Amino acid sequence: MKLKRGEGLNIVPFIDIMLVLLAIVLSLSTFIAQGHIPIQVPNSKHSQEPKKQKKLTISTDRLNQLYLDNKPVNYEELKNVIAQTSSKTLIEFQSDKEAKFETFVQILNLLKEKNHENFVITTQKN
Repeated sequence: MKLKRGEGLNIVPFIDIMLVLLAIVLSLSTFIAQGHIPIQVPNSKHSQEPKKQKKLTISTDRLNQLYLDNKPVNYEELKNVIAQTSSKTLIEFQSDKEAKFETFVQILNLLKEKNHENFVITTQKN
């Protein structure tokens, strides 16, 4: 009885996956280089334009990564910055509509702990 020789390893699917990963990395590096974080804010019928004043912008993307003025931060860094921020400074909160609600609640709790009540939640008008 003769054993059949193996056909070999098909690497075409592996190459396809690597090309997709390369495309993802290149597209993400474009956003990082431009300093633009893609956030789709939820719609609201009662949205208003924010007044021009000194403010901090806290953002969360759909992967729940935190950003402070378009720079990635972790929760502890955000906590320290808010602790040092005057209660008169406006904090603008932008959250992607696909982000976890838990992240939103954590930030609201952080603002309440620091007695910071001067904040707005950014939405997009219908």
